[in-house]
Amino acid sequence: MAESSVLPADLGGSPDLERIILEHAYRGAYLQLALRGVLVLFIALTLGFVPPLNDAGVCVAVLICYALWSGGLALWTRRGGPGPVNAMWLALFVDLAVLGCLTLLTGIAAQQSWTADILSNGLFVIPLLASTQLRPGICASVVVPTVLVFLAASWATMASNEEPWTSILLSTMALAVLGAGAVVLSRIQRSRVLTIGHLVRDRTALLAELMGLEQRERRALSEQLHDGALQLVLAAKMDLDDLTGSADPEAVDRITHALTESATLLRATVSELHPTVLDRVGLARALGDITRSAQARGGFDVELLTSEWVDDLRTTADDVLFSAARELLSNVVKHAHARTVRVELARWGEHAVLDVTDDGCGISREAIDRSLTRGHIGLTSHELRVVAAGGSFSVHPGPRSGTVAHIEMPFEIVTAPDALTTSAL
Repeated sequence: MAESSVLPADLGGSPDLERIILEHAYRGAYLQLALRGVLVLFIALTLGFVPPLNDAGVCVAVLICYALWSGGLALWTRRGGPGPVNAMWLALFVDLAVLGCLTLLTGIAAQQSWTADILSNGLFVIPLLASTQLRPGICASVVVPTVLVFLAASWATMASNEEPWTSILLSTMALAVLGAGAVVLSRIQRSRVLTIGHLVRDRTALLAELMGLEQRERRALSEQLHDGALQLVLAAKMDLDDLTGSADPEAVDRITHALTESATLLRATVSELHPTVLDRVGLARALGDITRSAQARGGFDVELLTSEWVDDLRTTADDVLFSAARELLSNVVKHAHARTVRVELARWGEHAVLDVTDDGCGISREAIDRSLTRGHIGLTSHELRVVAAGGSFSVHPGPRSGTVAHIEMPFEIVTAPDALTTSAL
């Protein structure tokens, strides 16, 4: 961000903080545009009801150009992005130049020009426009020239209007006080944004630490199961194979079946706790594992669509999306009573999109909030993690029944697909 807003460096420069800064900067920009529209109307009414004695045509031409320029500025702001709010403060000098020019045109050569008196009052709007900035220095850099232009215009038209110095000085002082208030207001705005930013930064750091702790615990438990229980089950199955022919065949078959199912279940549990496939071949294959596991546990049919996602693609969003999908499917297994579930993973440019849809009993936003108040933070923690990474997370009722969870978040490719394919081989 440029000088017109709080610099991300003030808050650590993370994407979520930049979004907060940009959002507040645009609020100020929209307010500035609204006040500028009022200023255009004020000038038009002044020139219409109190027309100047001299240079009326020139004044109208300046007004038309100013109105067109203000409209173009509004259209440019609608584009979004950091560009408009970065340069918006420069537009204040155009406002100042237009008002100062019109005041001088209507007041220098005209005896008792009420038009100039009224237009000079428009300069009081400039500090209000400047107060929408998030940097007090920018606001002060606009307020000081505004006060000087007002004083200079009042001095230049003093002879024509026969206005005493005391009146000019008092009016200038009033404008200066308003300007000082605008600078203070800008400082308060900046302080509030910084406070919000620090809170968000702390929340994001705590959430990252919590999720990191969870991942470490899952990894440790996965390794323990893989190196302990699973190996013992496989060893028992091998020992049982050695007994074939010397024991009851039916008993051997039952024990073999039990050990095979136990090994399968342990492998699935190990994969869910810390998916090796996510490390090796990417998100799409990992989703296949957890959807099959959820299907076995929940007794519903699962449709997995990953055709728009390259199997070997590795991104910074993989872990977040996998964890969120695992939590969503776990909730479907526990609460949805669904018959069919649809999981779709797609790529839109540099954004990943994950949809999990079921035809179960459904869940509302209010139910999620009530669950949070009871201490169940599972789904909410994943939502916060997605949002902290610059994405969006929404849960809403399906078109007929059930629930639709939609996740969209940006990503960066962390390893080239060719390298992944080679390593996988």
